[in-house]
Amino acid sequence: MARQPSLDILVSGTRYWNTWRQTYPDVQALEPDLHEANLYEADLCGIDFHGADLTEANLQQANLRDANLQETDLRHANLQNADLSDANLYKACLHGTDFRGAKLCRANLRAADLSNADLRGADLSGADLTKAILNDTRFDEAKAPVKGLTDGTPREAQEGRSASASAHPAIA
Repeated sequence: MARQPSLDILVSGTRYWNTWRQTYPDVQALEPDLHEANLYEADLCGIDFHGADLTEANLQQANLRDANLQETDLRHANLQNADLSDANLYKACLHGTDFRGAKLCRANLRAADLSNADLRGADLSGADLTKAILNDTRFDEAKAPVKGLTDGTPREAQEGRSASASAHPAIA
């Protein structure tokens, strides 16, 4: 469950949240804990969630455009139909995350762990998946092209279908 102080600050707005994160960097070792937070349809455009715990959070239909999600733990989070256009997800833990129908246009997914993630119907136009881990990631009906899918990428991933661990453990 999300810690109440984190939610109270977040409810105050993106500007207040980002200022708090910059003003109190020593607190960041313990905060923010947004595990299982319900942020359904939240307007989080430009939010700084770097390093946050958002495991199992409900971010369905949330506006996360231009968000800093670098090294954020989003395991098993619900990001269905969320807008993550231009978001920074560098080295984010996205294992088992549900991105069905999400907008990931121009998102930085470099070195992100997308193992078992569901990207069916997601818009990955211009997204950078260089060195992303794609074990058993579902790409069915995903919109591409994306950066970082090299010649060694399984044909399934290039065509928008599932990439299995046995076929290709990671993008080089």
